[in-house]
Amino acid sequence: MNASAKLGWVTFLTFVRFPLVLLFFVGAIIYSGRPDTWLFAVSFAALILSAVTDLLDGYLARRLNVVTPFGAHVDPLMDKFFYLATFPLLVFVAMRNGHTGHGILLLVFTMLFLARDQWVTFLRSIGSMYRVSGAANWSGKLRTGLTFPLICTVYYYEESPWPFLPPLLVYAFETVAMVINVLSLVIYTRLYWPYLRRSARVSPARGKAS
Repeated sequence: MNASAKLGWVTFLTFVRFPLVLLFFVGAIIYSGRPDTWLFAVSFAALILSAVTDLLDGYLARRLNVVTPFGAHVDPLMDKFFYLATFPLLVFVAMRNGHTGHGILLLVFTMLFLARDQWVTFLRSIGSMYRVSGAANWSGKLRTGLTFPLICTVYYYEESPWPFLPPLLVYAFETVAMVINVLSLVIYTRLYWPYLRRSARVSPARGKAS
């Protein structure tokens, strides 16, 4: 397999995350109104496959030596599509199932999680002006590595026709993920802080012009 084929395969794995999670989203909405074991299995399988692509594309990009700046930026974009499709849906199914407390917890988690994503995107845009790599650091990778299986776990807990997960285990998982989310936000802010400060300064030339 040549370099172009390797890069094409990795890029496909990155982009296929979106149609897979969209398939899950549509199936989950239909399942919420018309429960069917077969439909749950297909929807849940699409969710798991979408989550697995996040692990595979990064691993294969490094293993096959086809890491690119484009891939470093499009991967978090696909992650955002994944989160936008799944987090609101989890809140919806929890509330629909009468799990109000869990729904409120998921709502807070969604707000904090998506706010962190927007903040880090802003920091990366500032860093790009100073040629800072947009690749995720260890805290971002850990956060993603926990969040994808967490989303699968929560959906299974709320909607599976074969429930077996104890609520305490699910809540503990969500709490750990929330702590990692906050930790990642702090680490990224510290990493980009010097560039954020530099971007806020008025250059002498602009100062005279004003």
